[in-house]
Amino acid sequence: MADNNGISFGTDGFRGIISDNFTYANIRKIAQGLSDFIAYKYMRISEKPSIVIGYDRRFMSEKFAISFAEVLAVNGLGVTISDSTVPTPAISHMTYKKHTIGVMITASHNKYFYNGVKFKESGRSAPPSFTAELESYVSKASPSDEADFKPQFKTFNKKYVAYIKSKFKIADILKKIKGTVVVDFMHGTGADVLSDLFSSKHIIAINSERDPLFGGIAPEPIEKNMAELIKTVKSKKAALGIAFDGDSDRFAMVDEKGNYFSPCQIAPILLEYLLEKNKLKGKVVQAVSMGYLTKRIVEQWNKKSSAHQLLLEEVPVGFKYIAEKMISEDVAFGVEESGGYSWKGNIPERDGVLTGLLMMKILADSKKRMSEVYKDIEKKYGKSYFLRSDFKLQKTISNKHSFAVKLRKKFPKIILSQKIKKTMTIDGLKIILSNDDWILMRPSGTEPLLRIYAEAGALKDTKKLIEFAAKIANAK
Repeated sequence: MADNNGISFGTDGFRGIISDNFTYANIRKIAQGLSDFIAYKYMRISEKPSIVIGYDRRFMSEKFAISFAEVLAVNGLGVTISDSTVPTPAISHMTYKKHTIGVMITASHNKYFYNGVKFKESGRSAPPSFTAELESYVSKASPSDEADFKPQFKTFNKKYVAYIKSKFKIADILKKIKGTVVVDFMHGTGADVLSDLFSSKHIIAINSERDPLFGGIAPEPIEKNMAELIKTVKSKKAALGIAFDGDSDRFAMVDEKGNYFSPCQIAPILLEYLLEKNKLKGKVVQAVSMGYLTKRIVEQWNKKSSAHQLLLEEVPVGFKYIAEKMISEDVAFGVEESGGYSWKGNIPERDGVLTGLLMMKILADSKKRMSEVYKDIEKKYGKSYFLRSDFKLQKTISNKHSFAVKLRKKFPKIILSQKIKKTMTIDGLKIILSNDDWILMRPSGTEPLLRIYAEAGALKDTKKLIEFAAKIANAK
């Protein structure tokens, strides 16, 4: 990763602490780097791409967006800014099948004192090749201090809402659900489409107002941050609870009992429905940090279907790798562990709002409770208990592959009475056991942290796997 003035491009763009390394100076430097990159890439083409810029509800996001736009405009690029805060998938949608590059000012699910920049192209996160080349231009960039720029604002949310409505008849879905649905917007941009998509007596909206402090917690829809959603679902006796992250590209869920579902449990519900009801065909692509239930669904599907066989492929962590496959190959379904989902027929981008509506449709069509829907999955494919823990290391690991190869040599042949069936080193080290239980160890790459993921058929075994892996890696 390049590191210039504190600028480092990670899994999904650049993020930093506001006034530390996320500053006007660095925003302008990145914008100048993008301008120089476009100038070189399109120097033999008369028509340069237009730029659309969106921003989330964080502190000063709109001002950072205008500063970014000023630099682009000084460099002669056509740039338009959203006239309001906007979900990240709306910016992705603006770049689909157009000569357009998207810029989103957001730090996604990070804490309130962070902000960041995401880049979008062809309806999804810009591919690694794009950001890698952009980094080299950012390192040399020297933006002008002069700016004579009158921002051009447009409403982006209308097109996004129209896109969502073209996929679902929302009123019909909600009428079929026995009870209400609680939607936790986590003070994020999903609430910008509340009045257009979720204004119904069947919807109970919480945390929909703009709060740059996000109620004191990170706007990340993981179990520890969903206490209010769980409490509301129980007190209102709702049929379902769903949540979106700060920029609304990630999705999470609790059932009518308030039970939290991990992405390893959500993904099989979505995949089975899409295969059986939508008759989707193509490859299933998932991040290496995802689990075995999707794999078992693929295996069972292939046993009963001679006409159409499914393939399953695992890719490094980061939805951009899944999106790249969706652009270049015939992919039916893509999923990552952090709560990003996409399927054929939509833009190749994760979208929390779209996923939430699909889950509502699954519940409506099933005529069951969500706990019963998942119980059917467990009966067919087994139980899943997934956990992730972060541990401190003595130093930052810059070479993930070298780390994985060395770490692999420390592992015994048998773990928790199970033989090692397979190892993978595409992003850290993943150990798969003979009963499908697995561990993944991924160094951060930018800080001295080791992320350990594990999934097993019993919660106690998942915890033991994480403890075992931490000891092997000397992590604390």
